[in-house]
Amino acid sequence: MRYRRLGEAGVRVSEVSLGSWLTYGGSVADDQAYACIRAALDLGVNLFDTANAYRRGAAERLVGAALADVPRDEYVLATKVFFPMGDGPNARGLSRKHLFEQCHASLRRLGTDYLDLYQCHRPDPETPLQETLRALDDLVGQGKVLYVGVSEWSSEQLEEARHLQAALGLHPIVSNQPQYSLLARSIEEDVLPAGRRLGIGQLIWSPLAQGVLSGKYIPGAPPPPDSRGAHPEDSAFMRSFLREETLHAVGRLRPIAAELGLSLPQLAIAWTLRDPGVSSAIIGASRAEQVREDVAASGVTLPSEALERIDAALAPVPVAGAATY
Repeated sequence: MRYRRLGEAGVRVSEVSLGSWLTYGGSVADDQAYACIRAALDLGVNLFDTANAYRRGAAERLVGAALADVPRDEYVLATKVFFPMGDGPNARGLSRKHLFEQCHASLRRLGTDYLDLYQCHRPDPETPLQETLRALDDLVGQGKVLYVGVSEWSSEQLEEARHLQAALGLHPIVSNQPQYSLLARSIEEDVLPAGRRLGIGQLIWSPLAQGVLSGKYIPGAPPPPDSRGAHPEDSAFMRSFLREETLHAVGRLRPIAAELGLSLPQLAIAWTLRDPGVSSAIIGASRAEQVREDVAASGVTLPSEALERIDAALAPVPVAGAATY
């Protein structure tokens, strides 16, 4: 496993990290989830990402339980806040009230005294940015949070936040968590350049495009019954990736991966890591074997000729835009 700095921060995170969206605390059995987390630790993964909204706290509880016996200095624990955690008018967003209450709730569920990285899961247009940034800074000052990050913020929002933090003398945002993969490249136009300019590392989610880049979905065939694409609720996040022309294009990547001695998932993850502005690629896994396969992408350098062939194989396929959920 290789490690990269989280933006300009001193902390180093594994190039491949493990997330828990749509998996742990719900659709994946607990023993399988524990096995995935243990395999990740054994392979050098040190960043574990979750969120309070994942299964309304269930994912945080499982991740915390799985890491309970691991020395705290051996892993970097990241969670998020924004989405509703109740029915009340203040049970959502990035207000000072919600941030403080949910930070403490996440600490309890995760069974830890502090969060390495606390991320604003989405921007909140209804809360003044200064209120959010000052509240985050107070959490850092109290020792409950070490680093501050965001998720799916635009380049303009990143610029504004960092400018305001500098002006007010607040701890800076060190990371952003956008969707990025061979099939979703919208951040290349402005978010990646802004991150490099501001010293904000990108923690990529869905580098396998919801599993489509694993090659498990075949054109003209129904999704495998145990796959995310076979479940109406989960597949809502991946419809754009399941088009026939997209699946055919993914098939054209197979010989490229094979010639490089890589699996299709390894090729896709290595491609996201080619950009130095990416601090880590967050994978999702339901089996320990998937973790072992995906983690092997760390340290892989794709030759320029292969990058050209990849672009040619995918050229006819429209790529997805930024996340809206």
